[in-house]
Amino acid sequence: MELKTVEDAFDHVTKKQKLCSSKCHEAMELIVWEIEQALVKLQNDNATASHPDHKCVLTELKTKLKDIAPLNLLEGTQKELNVALSKYTKQLEKFFNPDISKAYRYVDFDIHTVNQIIASHLYRQGMFDVGDCFAKEAGEQEVSVMKSPFVEMYQILEATKSQNLEPALKWAVANREKLKQNGSDIEFKLHRLQYLEILNKQGKEAALTYARAFLSPFGQSPEFQKLIACLLWAGKLDSSPYPDLLSPSKWDKLSEEITQCFCNHLGQSFESPLSVTVAAGVRGLPTLLKLMSIMTGKKQEWQTMKQMPVPVDLGREFQFHAIFVCPVSRDQATEENPPMLMSCGHVLCKQSIMKLSKSSTKSFKCPYCPTEIDAPRCRQLYF
Repeated sequence: MELKTVEDAFDHVTKKQKLCSSKCHEAMELIVWEIEQALVKLQNDNATASHPDHKCVLTELKTKLKDIAPLNLLEGTQKELNVALSKYTKQLEKFFNPDISKAYRYVDFDIHTVNQIIASHLYRQGMFDVGDCFAKEAGEQEVSVMKSPFVEMYQILEATKSQNLEPALKWAVANREKLKQNGSDIEFKLHRLQYLEILNKQGKEAALTYARAFLSPFGQSPEFQKLIACLLWAGKLDSSPYPDLLSPSKWDKLSEEITQCFCNHLGQSFESPLSVTVAAGVRGLPTLLKLMSIMTGKKQEWQTMKQMPVPVDLGREFQFHAIFVCPVSRDQATEENPPMLMSCGHVLCKQSIMKLSKSSTKSFKCPYCPTEIDAPRCRQLYF
């Protein structure tokens, strides 16, 4: 609701800015046109009259300019823009705390690791010059080795945007085994698009030759039969039963899949870790600021707390691993305190089982059913 108010205020500023800009441009165009007409008259008077009356032409121009763009009209639109902008600024100050320094813990970061993350982010965004500059100024010259794989990726993506699949196919063939291990079918998708392009532009014979050379290894794929059937619709694929194969969205999706496969091949996530971290921080920041404000009012220090006193809901898009909270201790499972499956099928954390069984010295009753549990028979549960 708060963000909706800010968005509405921003939209209002945008509308007023467009209106003000439109009025100003319209007035300027008319002013320029009238001045040009006056110049033409002056030049004609100079050429035809022995005593040209420049004063009369200039007086007429002055009158027209006042009628075209009265100052109060332009001042009115500018004033409306200033009022909207002022209200928007107040909305930002009301809903967003400009001082976020108290909403984070002071952590002793490994500066080298942080620099690597930043440089990697710049390179994977295609900002190679900025990445090199950052590496030089941070004194991290060795991070520049991360640049070359992303340079290759962007060269492939640029070629793909021009519907040139040769660089992508060469990369896929060179890394075929690794891609198969990762469960990727990107090589088949590249050959599929290349085959359809050949069929569309070069005809049936060239497409059949290409299919025999490159598509035959994928004969078990359900898509293979569709592709071969397309030969019957050479030159009229738009009216075939498979018009979706020619959809322009296939190229957009292909670029995204190439990026995903490339990052996976490099052992990196599809999305930039820095982007994900910043986005998650922005999502959780309002809760942390509110908590900081309450704790400050109670004169309590939350920096030393081992566990957050309130949940910070980041949404499912930021949940990368399954989370288990022990129903007995209310603690979140960790590597040192993993979830354990009991013989009855219920799950508790290891420390809770150790506590209930007196360090595995005796059986205990499950908190949720009458079953007697032997701690040694409990097995670690992996999500």
